[in-house]
Amino acid sequence: METTLTLEAPEGMGTFDSEGRYIPRQIVEDDLAGESLDEAYTASMVQVEDGQIVEGTVVKVDRDEVLLDIGYKSEGVIPARELSIRNDVDPSEIVTLGEKLEALVLTKEDKEGRLVLSKKRAQYERAWGTIEKIKEDEGVVSGPVIEVVKGGLIIDIGLRGFLPASLVELRRVRDLAPYVGRTLEAKIIELDKNRNNVVLSRRAWLEETQKEQRDDFLANLKPGEVRRGVVSSVVNFGAFVDLGGMDGLVHVSELSWKHVDHPGSVVAVGDEIDVQVLEVDLDRERISLSLKATQQDPWQEFASAHQVNELVYGRVTKLVPFGSFVQVGDGIEGLVHISEMSAHHVDLPEQVVTPGEELWVKIIDLDLQRRRISLSIKQAAEGGVVAAEYQEHFGEHAYDAEGNYIGGLGESTEAQEAWAEYFAEQGADAPVSASAAEEAVEEVVAEAIEEAVEEAVEIEEIIEAVEAAEGESAE
Repeated sequence: METTLTLEAPEGMGTFDSEGRYIPRQIVEDDLAGESLDEAYTASMVQVEDGQIVEGTVVKVDRDEVLLDIGYKSEGVIPARELSIRNDVDPSEIVTLGEKLEALVLTKEDKEGRLVLSKKRAQYERAWGTIEKIKEDEGVVSGPVIEVVKGGLIIDIGLRGFLPASLVELRRVRDLAPYVGRTLEAKIIELDKNRNNVVLSRRAWLEETQKEQRDDFLANLKPGEVRRGVVSSVVNFGAFVDLGGMDGLVHVSELSWKHVDHPGSVVAVGDEIDVQVLEVDLDRERISLSLKATQQDPWQEFASAHQVNELVYGRVTKLVPFGSFVQVGDGIEGLVHISEMSAHHVDLPEQVVTPGEELWVKIIDLDLQRRRISLSIKQAAEGGVVAAEYQEHFGEHAYDAEGNYIGGLGESTEAQEAWAEYFAEQGADAPVSASAAEEAVEEVVAEAIEEAVEEAVEIEEIIEAVEAAEGESAE
């Protein structure tokens, strides 16, 4: 039994006869069913509208533009400035021949009749939807740092995300240049499409990811213990120290036992220092530190080496209506009350001493708890036991076997040399002895008298010459 095979051609094509022979479709004059050739051609092209996102293939890459075939009647042009959110890019670094990509239609026909597209605008539109979803889910965005701008960094997250300098790290970073090219994770803290504004915070991401580590660090940090750290920043009110997990603050009052005008005079960024933990605030995640607690207390040191009724040598630092302050040690000042300045009545401190003057004083009270020392010039003049550091330096020049002060400064050549040596070691000028001062005054007076006598003689000679001249004129 024979089977007859019937062949059918696709619609719009020719036909087959009973023997399977193909009969081509006859071309008639009105084959376009009333359409013109241009209309038929246009109908076969992709239809585009301004603002539409289209997909195409890169067919040409020039220095200032890229051509994209999207199936339209002509290739679309992507200007170099519309390739990326980065500024001044080389098109060949952004796209390659044959690459498929999306672009947004900026205009179907510019003044030159070209279809103008934008790759970065298409990315921008796609990115907004993604970013809005990430912010809604409190997620994290990631991208490379492409630029340093005033106040922060620009991160490529499909669009330009702004990362303020204060939110780059857990503490403020001053030099942002090293971050260019790095890929950073950040949280979205502000999003406004109308203003094209996206603000990011890497610090928020760091705080979130490091919270568990910080909690453990704070839990293991105990007040009283000494830790080594690195000064991370110096501010007017103190210095922050990186302890290897978190920063702690050394307040200006805890930097030194001495008065500090500015923290920068004590520490600098990068210094490695030992600090004592004063307080750990778990709720506020704050650490209070002290640098001076790791150093010898000069008041304690002074009190350990001195006692009441000892004679010490000091320098007058300041005059006040009720007396004068005298520095008797490194960072140690005591008060000489006006009643202790002289055996006779004193109305004003400047009647007895001047700032910068160096002199002997006696310790008449030493209050370590209140950090106060009372001194006396009047009682020092009566003599007494001299502090050990002076005895050790001067030997027997000015003291007896019990250490009592028995001589004035400079009364012997050996003593004067010893004092000069001592003050040279202290970096100060040696005070002038009373006898030396008297001799200096006498020399000045003698010179003045001599000059006056010479001037008087010269005047007499001039008068005589004038009188002689007048006599000759009269004759």
